[in-house]
Amino acid sequence: MSSRRTSAKGFVSRSTSIGVIMALVAMLCIGQLASIQLLNGKSTAQAATASRTLPVTISAQRGKILDANGSVLAQSVERYTIVGDPQAAQSFRPTTCTADTKNYCQQIDGKPVGTTGAAAVARLLAPALGMDAMELGAKLSVPGRYAVLKKDVALEVKRAIDKLGLGGIIYGELSSERLYANGTMIGALLGGVDAEGKGVAGVEQMENKALTGKDGYKVFQQGNGGEEIPGTVTESKDAVNGSDVTLTVDADVDWYLKKVLAEGKDQYQADWALAVVQDVRTGQIVALDDTDQIDAGSDDAKLNVAKVVSQTFEPGSVGKVISISGMLQSGARQLTDKFTVPDHINKNGQVFQDAEDHGAEHWTLAGILEQSSNVGMVMASDNYSSEQRYEFMTKFGLGQSSGLGLPGESSGALSGPQLWDGRTKDTVLFGQGYSVNALQLTNAIATIANKGVRQQQSIIKSVSDANGHVSTPSEPQPTRVVDEQVAAQVSDAMESAADHYQAFAGVDGYRVAAKSGTAEVPGADGKLSSIISDWSGIIPADDPRFVVTVVMKNPHGSFGGLTSGPVFKQIGEFLMQKYEVPTSAPRKNAIAVDW
Repeated sequence: MSSRRTSAKGFVSRSTSIGVIMALVAMLCIGQLASIQLLNGKSTAQAATASRTLPVTISAQRGKILDANGSVLAQSVERYTIVGDPQAAQSFRPTTCTADTKNYCQQIDGKPVGTTGAAAVARLLAPALGMDAMELGAKLSVPGRYAVLKKDVALEVKRAIDKLGLGGIIYGELSSERLYANGTMIGALLGGVDAEGKGVAGVEQMENKALTGKDGYKVFQQGNGGEEIPGTVTESKDAVNGSDVTLTVDADVDWYLKKVLAEGKDQYQADWALAVVQDVRTGQIVALDDTDQIDAGSDDAKLNVAKVVSQTFEPGSVGKVISISGMLQSGARQLTDKFTVPDHINKNGQVFQDAEDHGAEHWTLAGILEQSSNVGMVMASDNYSSEQRYEFMTKFGLGQSSGLGLPGESSGALSGPQLWDGRTKDTVLFGQGYSVNALQLTNAIATIANKGVRQQQSIIKSVSDANGHVSTPSEPQPTRVVDEQVAAQVSDAMESAADHYQAFAGVDGYRVAAKSGTAEVPGADGKLSSIISDWSGIIPADDPRFVVTVVMKNPHGSFGGLTSGPVFKQIGEFLMQKYEVPTSAPRKNAIAVDW
C-alpha cells in the first residue's frame, strides 16, 4: 500500500513538473508572439516588404540602322535569358492534374510527368526551349540558386514557359539581340556590338552614342515567382530608346554592286574587288562594298575593317585627271596644246615609257589623257612645278581623311614635294608614288563632275530620336578646286578616254566620262609583282548624277578599262534604270585629241 502511494506521488510530481515546463514554454511563445505582433510588428512587416521590394532595370532598346529608303539594316529585338533556380528545382514535386487542380497542374501530352525534382522540371521545360531534357536536368542539378539555361529566347517562347506552372523555379530575364537583315552586304561596314550591346566596329561604333538609349527602372514588390504584385509600384522611370540612324546607302544598289563585284572577281580571277557609288549633287555615298564575305554583327565584322574603307592603292592613270586639272587651272597648259609623243623618254637620267610601244604620235593634251600616255604627261609638265602638283592633289582630297569618320579608314600616303626624289616628282603625274583609298579617288572625280566644286562626302543621312525629332549632320561648306570651265574641259577629255573603251565599258544611251588606271604595286614578295586595275567614271557625262569607282587587284587582263571597266558598265546600267535617268543628248564639239 505504501509502495502504491509512493508511485502515485512520483507520477503526480513528474506530471506537475512537465505541466510547469509546458506552461513556461507557452508563456514564452505567447510573449514572443506579443513582442512580434505588438512591439516589433511594424519593423517586421517593413522587413518583409523590403525583402520583396526590388528595383528592376527597364532596358532601353538600341536604335535601328536604316538604309536611305527606310529599310532596316540592323535592329534590336526583345529577347529573354531563361534562368533556373537549381535548389528550388531539386525539391520540385509536380502537381497531379485533377478536376480541382487543372488550372495549375503539370503534365506532358496529357500524361503525368513521371518523376520529381530537376528531372521533372527538365522534362516539362525541354519542349518549349527546344533542348535535350537530360542537358537541362544536368544544369538544374548543380548547387546554387542561379543557372542560365538558354539565351536570346523569343517572347513567344517565354510566354509558353510561363504557362508551365514553374514560377519561382524558372523565369526569364529581359535582354535584347542585335539582328542584321542583309548578311554580308556592307557587313564589315556595319560592324557589330559586344555582349553589353555597345558598338565596337563599323557604323555601330561610329554612331554608338546616337544608337544607345538610356535605361529606366521600376521599384515594386515581387511574388515568389518574380512576378510583379499589382499595385505595389513605388517608383519608376521610363527607358529612352536609342535614336535611329539612316544611312545614305541604298540597299538595292549595294546588293547589286556586291553581286557584280563577286562575278567580276570570279570572271577575271582577281584577288579582290571593291567599288564606290557617289551622288554627284549631294556628295552622299549611295553604295560601297567589296568582295569580302563578312556577316554584319559577326566576330569577323567586329575584328576587321571593310576593305572598301581601309584598302589603299596607287591610282595609276586615273591620277592623270588630277594632274591635267591642275595644269589647266594654274595656266601651265591648255587641252589643245600639241605634242609629238614617243613611247619612251629620258628625263634627267630617268626613263619613262608608255604601256605599249608606238611611234611618234601627234597628240593634244586631251589626246594624252585619252591615250593614257605617261610619256606625254612628263612632256606636258615642264611649267607645272612640284609644289603645284602637290597643291592640287591635296585640294582634290588626296592624302587626307574623307571626313566620313568611318572606323579604320586609311588616309593613304602622300608625302610633300620636299621628300620627292628625281623620279617620284614625275611619277605622281600619272598616279604613282602615292596611294589613295576608293573614297578619296571617287570624290576627286566627283569634283570634276560637280563643276569643279568638292563636296564633303557623307554616309549618315539623318538621325531620328525616340520622340521622332529628325536631325541631319552638319557638313562643311563645299570648296571650289578648279573653275567650272576647267572642269568642263577635263570632263570632255575624260569622255574621249571613256570612248576608247566604249565596247567594254560603255553604257548604251548614256554618255560616260571616265579614266582607267593600271599600276604596278608591291606584292607579297615586296617586289612590283602585283597589279591594281581601276576605273572611275561619271554618268551621265552631260548631266552628271553619279560617280562610280571600281578597283581590282591582280585581275587577269590587267588593264583597268578591260577589267574594272566592264563592272562599271553593269553598275552604271543598273543606276540609270533604277533612278530612271533620262538618256543623254548627243555629244558635240569634242576637244580634238590629235593634230
